[in-house]
Amino acid sequence: MPTAILTGQPVPGSSIESELRSLGFDVHLAAGAAETETLLARAPGEERVAVVDARFVGHPHALRLGLTDPRFPLAAIPGAVTAQPAARQTLTRAMARENSAGGGTAVAVDSLADRITAALDADGAEVHRPELGSLVAAVPADPQARNEARQAVAAVDDEAVRLKSAVKARDGFVTTHFISPYSRYIARWCARRGLTPNQVTTASLITALIAAGCAATGTRGGFVAAGVLLIASFVLDCTDGQLARYSLQYSTLGAWLDATFDRAKEYAYYAGLALGAARGGDDVWALALGAMVLQTCRHVVDFSFNEANHDASANTSPTAALSDKLDSVGWTVWLRRMIVLPIGERWAMIAVLTALTTPRITFYALLIGCAFAATYTTAGRVLRSLTRRATRTDRAAKALADLADSGPLAEAGAKGLRAAARRLPGFATPAVALLGAAAVVATAALTDFGGPWPLVAALAYVLTSALAVARPLKGALDWLVPPFFRAAEYLTVLFLAAKADVNGALPAAFGLVAAVAYHHYDTVYRIRGDAGAPPQWLVRTVGGHEGRTLVITLLAVLLTATQFKVALTVLAVVVALVVLVESIRFWVAAHQVGAPAVHDEGEPA
Repeated sequence: MPTAILTGQPVPGSSIESELRSLGFDVHLAAGAAETETLLARAPGEERVAVVDARFVGHPHALRLGLTDPRFPLAAIPGAVTAQPAARQTLTRAMARENSAGGGTAVAVDSLADRITAALDADGAEVHRPELGSLVAAVPADPQARNEARQAVAAVDDEAVRLKSAVKARDGFVTTHFISPYSRYIARWCARRGLTPNQVTTASLITALIAAGCAATGTRGGFVAAGVLLIASFVLDCTDGQLARYSLQYSTLGAWLDATFDRAKEYAYYAGLALGAARGGDDVWALALGAMVLQTCRHVVDFSFNEANHDASANTSPTAALSDKLDSVGWTVWLRRMIVLPIGERWAMIAVLTALTTPRITFYALLIGCAFAATYTTAGRVLRSLTRRATRTDRAAKALADLADSGPLAEAGAKGLRAAARRLPGFATPAVALLGAAAVVATAALTDFGGPWPLVAALAYVLTSALAVARPLKGALDWLVPPFFRAAEYLTVLFLAAKADVNGALPAAFGLVAAVAYHHYDTVYRIRGDAGAPPQWLVRTVGGHEGRTLVITLLAVLLTATQFKVALTVLAVVVALVVLVESIRFWVAAHQVGAPAVHDEGEPA
């Protein structure tokens, strides 16, 4: 149980002790700094500890935000400071220094908790201070100030603020106006019954899988049920994040489950629609796979651009300034959020079209909408990059290299091409990656199945991939390299399976691309969680993007169409098993050892 140390002279009628106990703290009283230091030393080292001024007046949710958020090792609000086990030594040193400076009197002139926070700042420690907004957190110095603080507390509805803050600050139009107004109350209902965000996330996944099963029936009733259940799954998907914010139940495992299940739900639903269409005599597997490829590549563009620029210095751009100016005009904010087709708009469109039309029409609309959104966002980011004056860091270059997913062939080639790569102009890196990607995709799409040209292009693709990563990816447009690689690999699989023209080849290709895409998403989530990329043995085992592309084109040359379908199925199963087992092992282990909790508040997915 976490420990809270109340310091200073208790105030008659104060509710601070009971509020701390309601937050799960074991409360101890200390008259001054010396006794506080003693109690701090006795507190269990594996638990959170907090020092709170006994004169504190404020909202319970202000205390919750300041003292219970698991994402930050050190946090403080006026009159309170807390440390998780990883930062206990830092807090102890600041406390000892404050005590030795003569702060151990029974009644301090100012707040001991605030003096400790100041000492932490002086030590260079990173202390999180949550945005309290209208919430009150104060240490009144006299009865009049205390009375004013209590009046300020009474004037603000703590629960209303808590519910409002449960909603993501930046979200899509559909989510903001049609889901969040009631899903936040579902989140509160879940919190009051002890449900966790991970349980709600799992319920959302199960609901989406049932929706996919309904779509797979191929009946009108099944399609209608699928659309309704997909919306229900999205409501639960919003609820899990709102529950995490409402109750501050953030975790590394929860963030991974939330992000991973979102992709699993959407792509499983695509498969369900394709199966349902097949039952009605319409083969739309190529469209389903194309939708998954397009959506995944859109995400890779987002991830790569953000990783390339999030810590860049001198990060300015006239295009970005124009974008910020447009965001200051109310209607343009919602229009720009809608046209990028975030998850709320996308799933609403899929659900409605599933219920009212056919899978083929649903996929056509999805492909057109996602293609427009991808063109809009990518063009904007290219313009920003070309007009931006920025110095990109080694960390950004490392992240892009990890996102590239280069295997042993590209790595070996890059070592021999480093000298040549240094002499190339800045734009050459993405240009070379695009040239190799276009060659292998075009030959797969435009030549007959079994011909040698895709294999020849794949060999060239290995060389261009090696050249593209032979120097650090710090150029203005180098963030395009990972998306080009993703498109090359996924589209090559799609076109070769389509050219095989044998029943079951495209579903097998769908399974293989889904398994590889999971590996690429897992890489993103590890980087976002500051856990580094997947281990090198895993990347080498699954071949890297260039190795898998070469193997698949080779199999298309050596095998018959039926044998190629079987080979794709085997590859899909092997890749899925390897990456899933390692991914689950990693994230469960990270959760068990208490890795820092994270929660994605970024762009709508």
